[in-house]
Amino acid sequence: MQIDLKQPILDKNDRLADELRARFAENHVFVLDLLASPGSGKTSTILATIEALRDEFNIAVIEGDIASSVDAEKIKAQGTAAVQINTGGACHLESAMIKRAVDVLDLERLDLIIIENVGNLVCPTDFDLGESLKAMILSVPEGHDKPLKYPGVFQASEAVVLNKVDTMPMFNFDREAFEDAVRQLNPSAPIFPIAATTGEGVGAWAEWLAERIRQA
Repeated sequence: MQIDLKQPILDKNDRLADELRARFAENHVFVLDLLASPGSGKTSTILATIEALRDEFNIAVIEGDIASSVDAEKIKAQGTAAVQINTGGACHLESAMIKRAVDVLDLERLDLIIIENVGNLVCPTDFDLGESLKAMILSVPEGHDKPLKYPGVFQASEAVVLNKVDTMPMFNFDREAFEDAVRQLNPSAPIFPIAATTGEGVGAWAEWLAERIRQA
C-alpha cells in the first residue's frame, strides 16, 4: 500500500490557485511567477524589468524568501509596491501565501504582479500560484548543463532568461549546448540573453512580456 501525501496538498493548493486566477482576471491583473536558483539575479532582473515597463504598467512585486526582507526593500527603494513573504524554511511559495500577500494589494490599481519565488529549481515548479505564466532565470555562472539536471523547471516555464551574459568570457559556458538543451525540453520557450545590471538584452525580454500583458 502506498500513501501519497503530496497529492492532497497539491489539490488544495490548486483549488485556491484557481480562485486567485479568477480574481486576477476580474481585475485585469497579469501575474508573472519567476523561478530561479539563489544568486541567479532574480531581484536585479525584476528591477530592470520594472524600469523598462513602469511607464506603461502599474506594477507590484511579491517577494518570496526563507528569511529577511532585503530584496523587498530594494524593490520599494525603486518606488514599487512590494510585499514580503518569509516561508521560514519552506523551499517554495504556495497559493495560500500568495492570497495573504494579494489581500494587502489594491488590485484595481495594478496591471502586473511579479512573484519572485524562493530560490530553488525543483520545488516551486509543482505549485500553481494562480499566475498567468511562469518564467525562469538561469545565470551563466550556474553552468550550461542545468537544463539536463533540472528538466522540470525548463519544461514548466514559458520563457527562459539567461542572465549575466556579460560574465560569459570568465566561465566555461557553452551557450549553444544550453540553448539546444532548452529547445529539446521546451521548443516553444523563447530564450532571452540579458545582463540585468548593465541593461544588455533587457529590452527584448521586457517587450515580450509587455506584449503578453497587452494580449491578456
